[in-house]
Amino acid sequence: MAFADNLQQLPSIAHLAALELLDSAGNVVASIQNQPGKAGSLAVYAALAAQHGSISPAAAQQGLALFAEHTDDARAHPGKHPNIDRLLEVIASGQGYAVRLVSAQV
Repeated sequence: MAFADNLQQLPSIAHLAALELLDSAGNVVASIQNQPGKAGSLAVYAALAAQHGSISPAAAQQGLALFAEHTDDARAHPGKHPNIDRLLEVIASGQGYAVRLVSAQV
């Protein structure tokens, strides 16, 4: 399935302002904001965290499948898709991330 089709299958992220990735020491190493151009990545990462409890190597593998055609583009153009590059790095290193969800202000 294409990325756009995969996104339609994921839970809503309307309640989120952002998602933070934490290293093993609990430091925020990345943040994915709920904004145009990032919302798809936020939806993927939030769904992975909900299912796996973190961004583990297994979650990263699933994430690459969800990103579909963008995964091939990321492999061909390192740096173009940093949120996919991060999943590739998790798989290569075996080191994942804890996740903290940031709720949207109502």
